[in-house]
Parts: sequence; structure tokens; C-alpha cells
Amino acid sequence: MSSLEPTSPHSRRVSSHSTTILSVRHKGVVAIGGDGQATYGNTVLKADIRKIRWILDRKVLIGFAGSTADAFALLERFEARAKDFPGNIVRAATELARDWRTDRALRRLEAMIIVVNADVSLLITGNGDVLQPADGIVGIGSGGSYAISAARALVGHSSLSATEIVRESLKIAASLDIYTNDNILVEEIPCGK
Repeated sequence: MSSLEPTSPHSRRVSSHSTTILSVRHKGVVAIGGDGQATYGNTVLKADIRKIRWILDRKVLIGFAGSTADAFALLERFEARAKDFPGNIVRAATELARDWRTDRALRRLEAMIIVVNADVSLLITGNGDVLQPADGIVGIGSGGSYAISAARALVGHSSLSATEIVRESLKIAASLDIYTNDNILVEEIPCGK
């Protein structure tokens, strides 16, 4: 997903020229990966940023796209909410999205996050949305649409694992999107179902 359309008069268009994060739930595993490129305008500042983080004793993975400082602020807020609602990341995500819409400081943040655990994959946006993909594939950032398309094709027409699909899809996105590089990190969690 390369941009978000406003859903209310208070929201603004968020164009993402940031990175690519992709998660795929397939064959009993959920994998999430991201590239390592950090840019400022048209300049590459760093090529090996870690945009995937473990939280809650390695039970939850979060991937982020957008402003790095804003993404870390969201990650910290989500982790606090997840501790408020142990074992219920959907409730934690809903509470974070509510906070995001109502808190003046949070409303200015320019980032999106994907949150996964053994049971659920969620996309949390600054417009207050908490979305769960029907097909278990979700992507964000400037190369997100390319990565999602590649992942859907690979899930339907290959025997690759979730981790391999994420890695190959991110390579495809990197070949098309100038804000995505091929320094790819992928983490995985066995699914509960």
C-alpha cells in the first residue's frame, strides 16, 4: 500500500516513500519482513535499518513504515497497550488506533505498523483503522503494493514457505521501488491454528 486516502475530514493523505514491510500467513507460519533502507528525500541515509521488532517475550512481531521516530513512538505505545490487554492484540490494536485518532500528538505521526502473532495479522493506520487481511497477506510502505501482488502470486502458484514468499516478494518490490532495497530481514512465528 503506497498511500492512504483520507477517511474523515480530520485525516490527511499520507504518502509513503519509506520502505516496504510484508507479512504472509501460510502453511502454519506467519512471516514478516522488511527492507533496510532509510531515505531522506532522494538520498539513501542508511541501508541496514531493522524495521521488524519482537515484543512481549518474542510472542509478537511488529513491522513499521514511515518516519522512524514516529514508528518507534507507535511501537512503544502498542507495546504498552498490549501489556494492558495481555493475550489480546486485537483489543490492544483497537485501543492504539483509538488513541491515534483522538490524541493531538499521535495524530501528527506519519507511520503505519503491521502487528502479527501466532493467531492474527493486523494493519494499524493513523486514520484509526485496524484491518485484518482475509488472505493473511498484508503490506505497507512505498513498495507494499508490489510486495503484496508478488506474495499473492507466489502463495497461489508455488510451493514456497511463508518466509521464502516474503523474501522473494520483497526482492521483487526492491527491483521496482526506489525507496526499497534488497537488504531484507525476515522473522517468523509458528501459527497457533
